[in-house]
Amino acid sequence: MRLGLATGLSDPADVAVALAGVHAQVMASAEVSICLRVPGLTRSAVRSSDALVRTYGPRGTVHLFAAGDLGRWTALLSSVSSVPDASKLTSEQGDLLVGAIGAALDGEAELTMDELDAEVVARAGDWAGELCMPAFGGMWPRWRHVLPLASMRGVVCFGASRGRRVTYRRPAALASASAALASGDGLASGDGLASCDGLAASGLSLAEVVPWAVRAYLHAYGPSTPARFANWLTIDQARAEAMFCSAGLEPVDVEGTAAWVAAGDTGVSESESESESADMAGVRLLPYFDSYSYRVGVLCPERMYPGSAAARALRGPYQNLVVDGLVAGIWQQRRTGRKIAVTVEAWARLGARQRELVAEQAALLASIQEGTLASVSFGTVTSGAHA
Repeated sequence: MRLGLATGLSDPADVAVALAGVHAQVMASAEVSICLRVPGLTRSAVRSSDALVRTYGPRGTVHLFAAGDLGRWTALLSSVSSVPDASKLTSEQGDLLVGAIGAALDGEAELTMDELDAEVVARAGDWAGELCMPAFGGMWPRWRHVLPLASMRGVVCFGASRGRRVTYRRPAALASASAALASGDGLASGDGLASCDGLAASGLSLAEVVPWAVRAYLHAYGPSTPARFANWLTIDQARAEAMFCSAGLEPVDVEGTAAWVAAGDTGVSESESESESADMAGVRLLPYFDSYSYRVGVLCPERMYPGSAAARALRGPYQNLVVDGLVAGIWQQRRTGRKIAVTVEAWARLGARQRELVAEQAALLASIQEGTLASVSFGTVTSGAHA
């Protein structure tokens, strides 16, 4: 795994590339994840970066992708996504709703969810607004079932926040491809990307995109297997095996388990070895979802969660204390104005130097969040796993 935690990466887009997308279900945590890998960066700088696009990615969860890679991600994700079964919508209804979302966001419109509700219903009909989607103890309109699908087809992504309200827009990174396809250039229907709704990057085909995606996954999480790739992307294993076969991979043995790496990636340079050792050594305070992607994607995630960690932190996304590459506890923070108080619950005794490193990590987190560290304490963490 090329984590970039110790050696650092140059900018937010490099982090998104290195991690095959940054899990951004909680945007604040994604911002911290990126800042931990780019020295001197703060959350506000990540938030204002036009090199990232926040959209739905693997497993239908929100990710940050490098804008330059968005066409390839869209091509891949649109080829493996479909109208969700829980929606009880036909494919035709799903396509109609995706089209209505796109039409509502034509041009440079950035709409809040309430505004998008009204626009989609006006275009698709009252049936699209029926409150039938269970969510957070209430019901959402029917059309929202297909919002992740529309995103993975390249029709919609997250826009700039309007105060505390999230907005949605067309992905600017795909606008030129859309124009080219509308004029008859670019992808042909025989490429198998018609479901991209004309927004995948011009000239791409699955024959190009699939090997790229498998290698991107393996660069971040490998060595790995088709079964673990299927789990990471949420596809069936047979399809994952076919995708692995197309990617030019080499078999390796990982402590008796057969796995795969990208061709030519079996050897590790001295600098890469030092980088990986540095990434996994020492003490880290990782935000929500930072280690979650590794739990979903790596070959043997249980090895990262020894002893008490398996019972507590393996089951859900916590903010993890990581010591020498292994989850050794969890942590939480309380913010009052600019002051941030950090509590760490360690499941094994930490030495004096390790406690000093925890304090250094807490100070770094406060700086990233443009606050000041008020205190670091060791005790019971009361916050649970994030949904």
